[in-house]
Amino acid sequence: MDYKYNAVNELNHFDFAEAVVGDIQLLGKMFHIVIDNVKILPENSFNRDIRTMRTNGMLFKIEGAEIISVVEEGFNTYDADGNLQKTVEDREVEKEEYDKISDTLVDGTIFEVKLENGVYAFVIDGNNERTYELKVAGSGDYESWNLFINL
Repeated sequence: MDYKYNAVNELNHFDFAEAVVGDIQLLGKMFHIVIDNVKILPENSFNRDIRTMRTNGMLFKIEGAEIISVVEEGFNTYDADGNLQKTVEDREVEKEEYDKISDTLVDGTIFEVKLENGVYAFVIDGNNERTYELKVAGSGDYESWNLFINL
């Protein structure tokens, strides 16, 4: 698919908080995610308006992707009096489970996407009421989309 807008290494010119995962592929050296409700910040090189816009159907790809880890975050449960009932520890997801986790992340809500030292970290609330952190190493990012929508 050809996209009208193709940004390169402009991760910080988007706000992914509360965006929704439409599709995600976690395969060896390939990582891409299709995201709805992404906010395009005024600093983005393609945003001709001087205000925050948004888009749907954005394709986010990482060049030279290598999945470092996928962690299903743990949690605590408490009774009505605030007493700890159960603790579930963080669990690193095995590579064999990536397809299943990909399905779990579709329709999930993104809390944040950040880049530190060449590692992209995605925190996503899956469709199973669990939160996942994906860490993907890469040499660059590409964001492609077709339209700007008013907020």
